[in-house]
Amino acid sequence: MTAWRVTRPGPMASHPLETARVPVPRPAADELLVRISVCGVCRTDLHVAEGDLPVHRPGVTPGHEVVGEVAGLGADVTGFETGDRVGIAWLRHTCGTCRFCERGRENLCPRSRYTGWDADGGYAEFAVVPAAYALALPTGYTDDELAPLLCAGLIGYHALTRAEVPEHGRLGIYGFGGSAHLTAQVAIARGATVHVVTRSAEARELALALGAASAGDAPPEPLDSAILFAPVGTLVPPALAALDRGGTLAIAGIHLSDVPPLNYQRHLFQERQVRSVTANTRAGAREFLGFAGTHHLSVSTVPYALADADRALTDLAADRVTGAAVLRVG
Repeated sequence: MTAWRVTRPGPMASHPLETARVPVPRPAADELLVRISVCGVCRTDLHVAEGDLPVHRPGVTPGHEVVGEVAGLGADVTGFETGDRVGIAWLRHTCGTCRFCERGRENLCPRSRYTGWDADGGYAEFAVVPAAYALALPTGYTDDELAPLLCAGLIGYHALTRAEVPEHGRLGIYGFGGSAHLTAQVAIARGATVHVVTRSAEARELALALGAASAGDAPPEPLDSAILFAPVGTLVPPALAALDRGGTLAIAGIHLSDVPPLNYQRHLFQERQVRSVTANTRAGAREFLGFAGTHHLSVSTVPYALADADRALTDLAADRVTGAAVLRVG
């Protein structure tokens, strides 16, 4: 099969990915073999390719927003059949016994492992996944539309939870790409007023079309909550300064450039707070996908062929993607 591999992590201009012909993986006893139809292109893939995240598996195949059908079953797998449509997301293993797993916070498990970082992911024709971490998918969406839900949607949903938006609250969203455009819709469906901060004219247009109250350089009113999707640390101080008393800023990325010094009175006093966001739990994933099944989300995608995965990541790095990029594999 054809697969992309991160051979020399570095800037996209240095061509860190290469294609290769590799054997179709064999599922272990507890795994599914999935024939991939679509894989979303996530900013985390960019961090893996460019070396912002340390190498966990040399030559890894990135991609963790995988939609496909079951093509093979490990000997111990139950509950799935060949031909079932399933999703593969970022989280692929937790220990199940540590204090975090026992508290229902498996995303903090010290022995957690991740698709497209610790194990080969979806920039390929086939992938394997532990059956316990494969996700059932809602109906009413195309495969292109489903793929971004499996990380952009999941992490945005978790970030929204971490931001603790009060009922009918005012939410600021900084950056408006694949994750943010889904999160905004969930927040609006729950009654929040959403203000989007982005420099992109196309993203502003999309935000307003999806129901945002404003889209510009700064929110027009104090915010109860905010989510930072752009991996830009210099946005943290203005995002905090825009919060009302008791407001919460959730930082949704796995990587963030350095944050400048904060002024306590301006940025944190009056019980403002900053929260990070670390992956998602399977329970949270099922909750979000259930929400997406009953509240149809408008998913804006930009399709690329599998052969153009490096171009898709280059476009993402240059902020040339409005919505979510997806690789059409099958």
